Amino acid sequence: MADAFNFELVSPERLLVSEKVSEVVIPATLGEMTVLAQHAPTMTTIKPGIVSVKLASGQVTKYVVFGGFADILPESCTLLADAAIPAAELTVDTLQRRIETTQAEIGKATGDEHKTRLEQFLTDLTQLNGIVVAA
Repeated sequence: MADAFNFELVSPERLLVSEKVSEVVIPATLGEMTVLAQHAPTMTTIKPGIVSVKLASGQVTKYVVFGGFADILPESCTLLADAAIPAAELTVDTLQRRIETTQAEIGKATGDEHKTRLEQFLTDLTQLNGIVVAA
């Protein structure tokens, strides 16, 4: 069995996961990352996407995150999400509302940098929408 490490997935609303896990796949801004025990210390931002958590028991659970950051240490990983829910609870309607809200925010954006960040967030949400529809 692979080495286990502590993993926590926290959103402002609740603690979603606090378990010993053998593997976590996170949607880092610069690309998907697989975190295992003894991972090099890393801090990374998270984009909207799916977090796949493999518990020490072997069970895999998936969560949808809408941004945030991860703090990775050799013995633990903490993902602080802007918002997160179990993947099974995400509906196409919920995601569509987030997309529409982001589109409205782009229209109100005052600076180029802010508008660019919102446009990237919209792209990530749209890609996530494709995954949800396919599931």
